[in-house]
Amino acid sequence: MRVTFALALLLAVAWADHHHGHDHPRLGPPHPGAIMPFHKLTMPNVDFSFALYKNINSKSAAGKNIFYSPLGIATALSMLSTGARGNTHDQMFSALGYSSMNQTSVDDAYSHLLHMFGSQQNQMRNVGNGLAVRTGFTPLESFITDVKTHYSAEIFNVDFAKPQEAAAEINQFISDKTQGKIKDMVKDLDPAMAMVLLNYVYFRGQWEKPFDANHTHKAEFHVDANTTVMVDMMERTGRYDYYHDENTTVIKMPYKSNTSMMIVLPEEGRMKEVEDVMCKTHFMQWRKSLRRSSVDVHLPKFAVSVDAALDDTLKELGMTDAFGDDADFSGISDTVKLKVSKASHQATLSVDETGTEAAATTTLEVMPMSMPERMVLNRPFLIFILDHSARSILFMGKITHPTEAKM
Repeated sequence: MRVTFALALLLAVAWADHHHGHDHPRLGPPHPGAIMPFHKLTMPNVDFSFALYKNINSKSAAGKNIFYSPLGIATALSMLSTGARGNTHDQMFSALGYSSMNQTSVDDAYSHLLHMFGSQQNQMRNVGNGLAVRTGFTPLESFITDVKTHYSAEIFNVDFAKPQEAAAEINQFISDKTQGKIKDMVKDLDPAMAMVLLNYVYFRGQWEKPFDANHTHKAEFHVDANTTVMVDMMERTGRYDYYHDENTTVIKMPYKSNTSMMIVLPEEGRMKEVEDVMCKTHFMQWRKSLRRSSVDVHLPKFAVSVDAALDDTLKELGMTDAFGDDADFSGISDTVKLKVSKASHQATLSVDETGTEAAATTTLEVMPMSMPERMVLNRPFLIFILDHSARSILFMGKITHPTEAKM
């Protein structure tokens, strides 16, 4: 399974009108169960994840997939917040759920988190940031130091006066970081652009318990009451963390490398009901209620790609000043007036039987004699890709139409 995500925050300036830290500590990998500085981000980021989902879902057309990286979006906005001041900063922290934290503690948390991701060389995961700066524009040294030190940002210059060339350079940067899975992220750049802040998350997961491709078969998937598509349905019986109640069925399917996919399947006709009440409390309750069970799981192979603007979503979550003339990013530049002109994201996901490295894996499980639970994912379902070391939701979304995009 491969998952990729990129977010671009574009900071614009009416350029012609405005012409008049510490060393990074050496950190080792966290001990199992250890409380790390980035764990203080867990609850705010979960709240932010569901706030994003509800807003994005309210704007999505029926039958459309939803998929994004809440951690990636939060990371990019947190990096931007280092340069925000006054009400602009307050609104960003409120929307992100950081009201009880200060910028120093947020920066320190992300510094440790990104260092942990970077130190896990054996895991197929790449999380990072970039900053494309207009040639001739010099951000404050304090801002450059902060984004380098705490957010591991790679900084490079581009000539926004040549927007097509600038877009090509930025897109190449993102493509290189996501192994070519994200392309043409940035389009139609304004020549007045000052900077583009970038965040990327790439994850390739190999099932800890791979499916046998010989068992994959054609099956119907019911997009809605009037639309049915044929999918390649994978099938596997094994021991999984599982939960079922009158509204939902939940399963957690582990990958190698301390990550997993949690799937939530609402009962027939109850997707909207589940979405309306879904929040951090429900998410935590689902996870706590999981019990190891024998499950016959039927999961479609699917590939989705979602590309969307976040401007209205972020404004509706409270970040209004950042996009308007009242924006205060004087922590980035005290001579040039800046505002966010556009926030866009792109995410792709593909799921198959094994993943690249799992083809030769053999898994033996001791199964109980009783009949297994049965979970057939033949209608829309919710997915969460979880990183257990970071205690974070890497990706989440809703698979409504598994054949909508072929990558």
